[in-house]
Parts: sequence; C-alpha cells; structure tokens
Amino acid sequence: MRLGRPARPWGDRLALLIAAAAIVGADLAGAEEPWWKRGRDLVGNLGKSDATSVLPTTEIAAGLKEALRVGTERVVSQLGQPGGFQNDPAVHIPLPESLGTVQTALDRVGLSASLDALETKLNEAAEVATPKARDLFLGAITEMTLEDVKQIYDGPDDAATRYFQGKMSAPLAREMAPVVESSLSEVGAVQKYDEVMSQYRSLPFVPDAKANLSAYVVEKGMDGIFHYLAQQEAAIRTDPAARTTELLRQVFGAR
Repeated sequence: MRLGRPARPWGDRLALLIAAAAIVGADLAGAEEPWWKRGRDLVGNLGKSDATSVLPTTEIAAGLKEALRVGTERVVSQLGQPGGFQNDPAVHIPLPESLGTVQTALDRVGLSASLDALETKLNEAAEVATPKARDLFLGAITEMTLEDVKQIYDGPDDAATRYFQGKMSAPLAREMAPVVESSLSEVGAVQKYDEVMSQYRSLPFVPDAKANLSAYVVEKGMDGIFHYLAQQEAAIRTDPAARTTELLRQVFGAR
C-alpha cells in the first residue's frame, strides 16, 4: 500500500477542474488578468448564490405573508388583553383633540374624573376590538400580490408592514368600524361619553363640541397594531429566534 497525500474530495476536484478550464479559455482569448487571480476567484465563488435568485417569487411571497400572519397573531395577543392599550405608553389612546374644550371646561368645575373614565373606556374598547379584528387583518394579508413582493423582500425591516398599512388601511377601517362600535358599547364608552357631554352642556356659555368615537378608536387602534406589527416584522427579518416556522426560517434565513 503506497502512502501519500490523501485524495481530494470529488467536489474539490470538480471545482479545480472548472476553474482550470475557465482559466485556459480566458488565456486563449488574450485576457490580461493574472491567471492565479482568476482561478482563486472562480474557486472561491463556487457554491455561492443570491437567495433571491434561488427562492421562487411565490415562496418569498408566502414567507412575507407568513411573517405578517405570525406578527399579527403576536400583536393581537399583546394588545388584545386588559391593559394592552391603556398601560402601554407607545400605543395608549388619549382623548380626542376635539374634546379639548370639554376637558378645559370640566376641569374648571372639578368634573375631570368623568373625562379620565372616558379615556380609560376608549382604551378598553380598542383592547376588546383587537381580537375581533384579527380575522380582518389575516384576510387582508392574503390580498398581497406578487408584483410588490421582490421590492418588499429587499426593502427595509418594516417594508411589508408599511405596504400593508398603506394599501389596506382604508378598507380595514371600514371593516373595523362596526367591530369598534360594538366594543365601545360593550365597555360602556358610549354611555360615559353621553354622561360627559351632558355635564359639559349643562355649563353656561360653552361652545359646541363633539367627537366621533368610533372613527377615532379605529384610527388609533390600527396605529397601535401597525406599530407593533412593524417591530415583529423587523424581528423576523433579523433575529433567527423570531422565525418560529419552517417557512420563515427558509425564506428569511436565506437573505
């Protein structure tokens, strides 16, 4: 048995053969780049590939939708619980600006507690509406087309959320309006608003003031959901631990 250098693995030998053939071909064509540099670059680049060219567009689209779906589930779980909006400074819903004159007038006569209670009710309504709106969000996610997938995939960490927000906000707002309207009644926000306005109108010489509570809570509730959805998307894109499904690991792990 003859001792000597171990045989190269077949993959390494194939790589060297391809590199050598390319070098010879380039030299015959009169290329001026040093042969050793071309060989080193060719061998070094074998096996490397761009993830976006390897993965089909349909698979990338499925990965983006999966990221939004997973993110939505997490956000709904976070915000759709007691205190989800009320106790979170990032998404807490204040009183509408249109009630500023009401607040000033009631503060002067020591009735501001009613307004504090109304603000709490608005946040409770958003907390109750968020789980009910879950299916609306998940349904809207399926409407993402393939045309924007590549741009979103290569975009910033919140690209899918912002695309989704810009395209779906108006129809989602229309769909969420009755959900929020029901939630406002359920938590007593409508009754509290009527009580506050009755107190306000009983004061002399006060101007007219009113607020569309349903539209306001829809807007602020969606702002809160999109705020945290963007954070969830960024985590899935950048943090392997946040990729909790095989599809997410395959699509975002290849970037």
